Amino acid sequence: MTKVQRKETVGDIKAQQIELNLGAVIKKPGSSMDYHTGSWRTFRPVIIQEKCIKCSTCWRVCPDAAIFVDKKGRYNVNYDYCKGCLTCVKECPVDAINKELEEK
Repeated sequence: MTKVQRKETVGDIKAQQIELNLGAVIKKPGSSMDYHTGSWRTFRPVIIQEKCIKCSTCWRVCPDAAIFVDKKGRYNVNYDYCKGCLTCVKECPVDAINKELEEK
């Protein structure tokens, strides 16, 4: 844990030195790939390959970077990281992504 030394002054109170934990720091870039975050989904997006025009809108708007292009050029969802926000469903211009109830 990284600590920061900082002097704090409030109004007439003398400056005092306090130790703060440095928050919101990513120490290891790409570490989010170590954590599977898709386990709390209620709905999941399912890409209908026959309707997909490969415009990459779903890939661009996915906040979890859970949409990827496979070796055949098809867009797919990595459900280990998809949290089920369904932004891709809302933004798909040709309705090629369906919302399905997650079965646990």
